[in-house]
Amino acid sequence: MKFIAITCLTAFMLAKVCLAGGEVVVYTSEDKIFSEPVLQQFEKKTGIKVRAIYDTEETKSAGVVNRLIAEQDYPQADVFWSGDPVRPVLLKIKGVTMPYVPSSATDIPRAYKDGDGHWTGFSARARVILYNSSLVSMDDRPLSIFDLTTAKWRGQVAIANPLFGTTSIHVAALFITLGNEKAQKFMNDLKANGVKIVSSNSEVRRLVARGEVKVGITDTDDANVAVREGSAVKIVYPDESGIGTLIIPNMVCLIKNNPNRENGKKLIDYLISSDVEKSLAFAMCAQMPLRHYVPTPADVLTIAAIKGMDINYHNVAVKLDEITPFLKQWVGY
Repeated sequence: MKFIAITCLTAFMLAKVCLAGGEVVVYTSEDKIFSEPVLQQFEKKTGIKVRAIYDTEETKSAGVVNRLIAEQDYPQADVFWSGDPVRPVLLKIKGVTMPYVPSSATDIPRAYKDGDGHWTGFSARARVILYNSSLVSMDDRPLSIFDLTTAKWRGQVAIANPLFGTTSIHVAALFITLGNEKAQKFMNDLKANGVKIVSSNSEVRRLVARGEVKVGITDTDDANVAVREGSAVKIVYPDESGIGTLIIPNMVCLIKNNPNRENGKKLIDYLISSDVEKSLAFAMCAQMPLRHYVPTPADVLTIAAIKGMDINYHNVAVKLDEITPFLKQWVGY
């Protein structure tokens, strides 16, 4: 009886701890290998249990976004942590999110915050050219994405499927910057030049690292993984003398009518903190803090060191929806 009493008391105390902290449900398109340690640290710091739903690599962002839209009338998630800045805009347009302005976000640059408080940005990636340095010399490296349509790179370029993830955002940004006609021509010229369309940015990284293609367009997190693994690759931040490099911050937003609102706000506060920006800068993904004072490793550039494309993320989201039929045709769907 004494043993049973002690067991019951222990179970009661554990249940009390769990109830005290409660839980928070987050849907995320950020790679699990990078996001899971951050969420585990939040659990340790707050005692709040995190239930995370991760996107797949192939349908990055689109999968959990469609789930959030489908669940709009009976939301299951409290927070959406997006690995890109466009999907939260789409969710705002569809009425899935609600305003929340964290007091700790005052030092996040205005360009990375929604004016109505529906989303807030933190640690960023950039769209870069990754090239195999055993096959391409420094003098021959492409400095612009537009170089990749020339005969010199025929059959030697890889990109991820532009219907998903950051590649789709990059293309939408190009449509805004260049105009529809020039952007369509660039995409068609790329395809005519034998570009390899693969399942993900990490697959682009692997192909370049193995020398199966000479060049790929990918994100800095994947590119830096290849560099830190010791692969014979180098990174180019493209179009510094032209349209600039696309900057892709993480975004986090609170889901409307979510079941654990206060814990959702606490998770958002944590994710946009300078501690998390520092953690992601020193992680394998080597993400760039949006705050200028957050320390970074020597090989991680700051936002200020890059000429970014002059774009509005809301406009990119709208354009992406507009050009999806073209992208489906371009991919062959």
